[in-house]
Parts: sequence; C-alpha cells; structure tokens
Amino acid sequence: MEQRYVGRSGLSVSRMGLGTMTWGRDTDADDAAAQLRTFMDAGGTLVDTADVYTGGDAERLLGRLMRDSVPRTELVISTKAVVTPLGRRPRDASRRHLIAAVDDSLNRLGLDYVDLWQLHTYDSEVPLEETMAALDAIVSSGRAIYAGVCDYTGWQLAAAAVTQRAIPGRIPVTAVQAEYSLLARDPERELLPAAQHTGVGVLAWSPLGRGVLTGKYRTGIPSDSRAATPHFAEFVRPYLDERSRRVVESVMTAAEGLGVSPLAVALSWVRDQPGVSSAIVGARTLAQLKGTLLAEDIVLPIEIREALDDVSSPD
Repeated sequence: MEQRYVGRSGLSVSRMGLGTMTWGRDTDADDAAAQLRTFMDAGGTLVDTADVYTGGDAERLLGRLMRDSVPRTELVISTKAVVTPLGRRPRDASRRHLIAAVDDSLNRLGLDYVDLWQLHTYDSEVPLEETMAALDAIVSSGRAIYAGVCDYTGWQLAAAAVTQRAIPGRIPVTAVQAEYSLLARDPERELLPAAQHTGVGVLAWSPLGRGVLTGKYRTGIPSDSRAATPHFAEFVRPYLDERSRRVVESVMTAAEGLGVSPLAVALSWVRDQPGVSSAIVGARTLAQLKGTLLAEDIVLPIEIREALDDVSSPD
C-alpha cells in the first residue's frame, strides 16, 4: 500500500487507514484481530481510534492485539480526546481534561506514546490558547509524537495552526480529520484550502458516505447494515435522501463501466483528492475490509472523476 506524508510533516502513513469505531461492539475481538492482520499484510500502517469509541473498549482491544498479535512498531497509532458523553458537558478541551485523557488512553492501549494525538472536536468554551498549550505539553512530554485536530472548520484550523506558530518551539498542527466523501464535500469550501495553506494533512473519515456509497441502501435498509442498528440509524439517515440517491446511481454507473465495485470508485475518488493523506475506512467485518482493500490499485480516469465531481457538487 502506498505511503504518504501527512501535510508538510515527516509523519508517513498508509493512504488507507483502519478505523476502529465499531471494535468492541459490532466487531468482536476475533474479527478485529483478523482485520488488523489483513490490513498490515496489505501494507496498511495507520490505525485510528478514540477514547470514546465503544466506551474505551476499542482502545483496550487494540492495545491487547498489539501486545499479543502484531508488532506495535509497524503501526501508526492515532487516537483522540475532547468528547465527554458522561461529563457535565458534551466536550471538554481544558488542560485538566486533556492531560488526564491522554494518560487514560495510553493506559488502555498499553503504550508509552501514540504517534498522532488529536483534539476530537472544537470546544468554544475553552480558550484556544489553553487547549493548544495542553496539546503542546502532551507532545513535549513524549506522550505523543505528532498532534492534530478533528472536525474543525477552516477558520478553527487556521486559528489553531497560527496559535502554535506564534510561539517559538511550539509543536505544529500536523493533521486534520474531516468527514469527506462524494456525499460530504463541504471541506472543499474552506477546510481543504486552510489545510493546504498551513501545511496540514487531511485524514478523510467516512469516505464511503457512512456506507451509503457502496450501494447497499439502494432498495431499502438491509437488516445487517448500520442503518438497521439503534446506535447508527441516525448517523446514516441524512444520506438516504434524493440527492444522495443520484450520486449513488452515478457511482454505480461508473463502477459498472470500469468493472469494479462502487466502493472502489467512491474510495479512490476521496483518496486521490488534493491534500488527502489518508482515507480512514471503518469495516465492521473482515469480509468488508477485504473488499475495501481491493480498491488500492484503482485509479479513476479523469473523465469519470469530472462526472462524479459534477453530480456531487455541493449546492
């Protein structure tokens, strides 16, 4: 699998990342182990998790696999904190919370450090200077090697990057995670230009449009799909509208013409967009992951890319 640098940093990751949001709930330990081995055998390195994924169980499971099954040195481990579903408020980017959160993540993972540690979302109630100083302290202490942010707007990313650069010796923002797919192209308005200007690499999450771009929902909601589960139904529902249907049909047409899966078409479109360092996929099963890995060698002809650009263009 091709390796790419994240922005203008020295951090190198596989251009397809493995997400763990379902590990410990929809993906059991055996399937997670098989996914991780298969991903690594294909040359994958970036594994993305978070402190709130399945109540911390995703980190615990990943930590167990690194102790028992796979060499940690061959992986780029990325995790996040800020979201606090059991706290007094839904997010907390204070220095107090962040320092405790990274230590808790390291304990669950069984690691001394992570390769990339990220702010899971923006917290408007805490001064950005305090949040970024905590981020710097975490990297300076050796708990993380690189730092990033997730789901920031363009101006929030620019403000975070400038805040770090304004103080000599501060650790720069290396990566920004954002939902980006043929069904979610809002990052192109401001976030991607801001990332390019500040030298920050983009990690695209949900590049398959929350699973909708695979075509599985064309005739309804399959009983074994995410949209059929109580914890993911509302997550998928926004993309089951008429606009999404038109985009999905165009993806299906392109896939048929190329003789590949619609998944491969949708994934390769995002993966090869300017500024994207890696597209993070979250397979629930080993079979899904194997199907996703088949997209590695797919390169879309320019005519098809342009046609998909047109049909999915944001309003």
